Amino acid sequence: MITDKKTAIEIQRATQSKISEIDFSNLDFGNVFTDHMLECDYKDGKWQTLKIRPYGPISLDPSAKVFHYGQAIFEGMKAYKGDDDSIWMFRPDENQKRLNTSAVRLAIPEFPKDLFFDGLETLLNIEKDWIQKEEGSSLYIRPFVIATESGVSANPAKEYKFMILCSPAQSYYSGEVRVLFADTYSRSASGGVGFAKCAGNYAGQFYPTKLANDAGYQQVVWTDASTHENLEEAGTMNVFFRIGDTLITAPTSDRILDGVTRKSVLALAEDKGLQVEVRTISVYEIEAAAKAGTLKEMFGAGTAAVINPIVGFNFQGVDYELPKSENSYADYFKKAITDIQTKKSEDKFGWTYKVRNL
Repeated sequence: MITDKKTAIEIQRATQSKISEIDFSNLDFGNVFTDHMLECDYKDGKWQTLKIRPYGPISLDPSAKVFHYGQAIFEGMKAYKGDDDSIWMFRPDENQKRLNTSAVRLAIPEFPKDLFFDGLETLLNIEKDWIQKEEGSSLYIRPFVIATESGVSANPAKEYKFMILCSPAQSYYSGEVRVLFADTYSRSASGGVGFAKCAGNYAGQFYPTKLANDAGYQQVVWTDASTHENLEEAGTMNVFFRIGDTLITAPTSDRILDGVTRKSVLALAEDKGLQVEVRTISVYEIEAAAKAGTLKEMFGAGTAAVINPIVGFNFQGVDYELPKSENSYADYFKKAITDIQTKKSEDKFGWTYKVRNL
């Protein structure tokens, strides 16, 4: 992790904060943004000076390649405030590494680690009042990179913009979630960009997810593109299944995002001594377990919700309901992770990172 600030940053502060206008008890996730944002341009073969300026529109040429060829990647992170006003992040090194993994796959120049952390932590210091201490509160952080070079020739851009936006967030709760097992549409294919956190992956999900929503389901659990028989991801989250007392999830691959929360669940499960299997999971296996009454739980794991329990699924037109459990694995993992994130319990894994006072 970075220990000393080495980066010069140009800072233009907002003339007036809008924080007094915000109702922090009634936030719509991802629609309210803090007073400032960070940006850095890539030109002439190198990343330029980091800049923090008031949040607002950016200007791009209509022929900017992001609009035509989709060179766009992003990450999702959170910051929390301790009782002593210290600021903490959860495994930010994993997000920084994954951003560059995505960059390589989309022929985008990697963003240097020292610039990433110096810029992010300086921005968090400026926006510290936006990080609330109330239960469930956090600051959602969205780093992203887009291709900004003008021109519609079909080749990688020579100019890019890296940015970080911050959005205050409450505890995420989506209510009861029922999912549809995909049997027509696919999220990704072998050799593609499923493992990268690129914008196109999400755009491609919107239409089949809308069809699922119209049919009464909140999300789609994606299956492999070749056979539609193997379960891979749940909406925008990694997915876990509990059959009996065994926790099962699919292995990561070039089709499946290597989720930070997924890694954390697996580590916590191992620490607790739970039986865990990381392997291919057939839709027919899950259907059979549901019919036999041995399918105890399903849940998604991701940054926004941390853990999102799934109460039922549909496969080939048949609905299956999962039993309610008072001592669920989902509840355990959500509490364990959020308690570590908010410094309410010991972090023996070294996952939390104290933001430097820059």
